[in-house]
Amino acid sequence: MKIAVVILNYNGKSFLEKFLPSVVAYSRQAEIYVADNASTDDSVNFLKEKYPRVHIVINKENGGFAKGYNDALKQISADYYVLLNSDIEVTENWIEPCITLLENDKTIVACQPKILAYNNKSKFEHAGAAGGFLDKDFYPFCRGRIFEFTEEDKGQYNQSREVFWATGACLFIRSEAYHKAGGLDEDFFAHMEEIDLCWRLKSQGLKIYYCGESTVFHVGGGTLNYMNPRKTFLNFRNSLFMIAKNYDGVLFLKILKRLILDGFAASLFLVKFQIRHFFAVFKAHWAFYFKLPSLMKKRKAIKQSSTNFNPVGLYRKNIVFKKFLSGITTFSELKKEDFY
Repeated sequence: MKIAVVILNYNGKSFLEKFLPSVVAYSRQAEIYVADNASTDDSVNFLKEKYPRVHIVINKENGGFAKGYNDALKQISADYYVLLNSDIEVTENWIEPCITLLENDKTIVACQPKILAYNNKSKFEHAGAAGGFLDKDFYPFCRGRIFEFTEEDKGQYNQSREVFWATGACLFIRSEAYHKAGGLDEDFFAHMEEIDLCWRLKSQGLKIYYCGESTVFHVGGGTLNYMNPRKTFLNFRNSLFMIAKNYDGVLFLKILKRLILDGFAASLFLVKFQIRHFFAVFKAHWAFYFKLPSLMKKRKAIKQSSTNFNPVGLYRKNIVFKKFLSGITTFSELKKEDFY
C-alpha cells in the first residue's frame, strides 16, 4: 500500500517553512510531494535545499487548485492520495485512522479528518470542520460550521460518520476512484471542486466519510481570504456549476430558486455595505449562464455514467431559512430525521 501526501504550492514559501516540518515528522508511512503551480518566489529552491527527500512536481502554469492537482497527480503513482493544503499543521497519527477507515470498507472512497482552526485550536475551521453536507437547494454546510459560525470543539463530533462531501483542504481519496471520476473539474479553478467530485463519486453509489480519530489544524484563507470578493464570486459561481452538472431533477426550477435565494444573499451584502460582494454574486450568475452549454454536456455524461446515487449527507430542509429565520447556528440543533 502506497500513500502519497501531495501539497499544492503557489508562492507559499512561508507556509512551507511553517507547516512542512509537522508533515515530514508525522507522515513517515507516506511519500511527501509538493506540487508547485509555477511559483515566482523561491519555494522550489527552498525545498531542494531544506527538504531533499520531499518530491517536487513542477506544473507548467498556475491553473488553480483543480488543474494544479490534476496535472500533478497524473505523475504520482500511489494507492491513496492525500490532498493537503500548505497552511495545515498535522498531528501525530493523523494518517493511520483515515487509511484504516478506507481499508476496512471498500465502498468508502474518500474521507477527511477533523479540521480545527490553527489560530484558535478549540474551534472548528470553516473549510471542512467535521464533515460536509448539502441542503435541499445545495448550499454546503458542515458539522461544526453553518455559514460563518464555527462551533467550539467539545468532542460533540468525535464519532466517525458518513457525510456528503469531504474537504479538499485535507482529502484522503483512493487514487483509482479519483482518476476514474475524472479528477477535479478544472472549470472551477478553486472552491467547491471537491464537493463536485464527491457528488460524482456518490452518483456511483459510493461513500464519503468523516474520520473523528484524526485531527489537523488549518489556517484557512491562506491563498484567498474569506472576505475577498473573488472568493464570494467563486463560491456562488461554482455552486451553480455543481448543481447544473449533478442535480438529477428539473434544473430550470432549481436554478430559478437559487436565483431568488442568491438575490437574498446579495441583498444582505448590500445592507452591510459590502458592495463588492454584492456585485460578485451578480457576476457569478452571468459567468454561470455563459458556461451553461458546456455544463450541459458534462451533465449528460454524468447522468449516463450514474448507477445508484447515494443520498446520505443531504439535508431535506433549507439551511438558509434555518439559519436566518429560525436562528439555528449549530449542526446539533438540526433534526436527525431531516437528513437522508
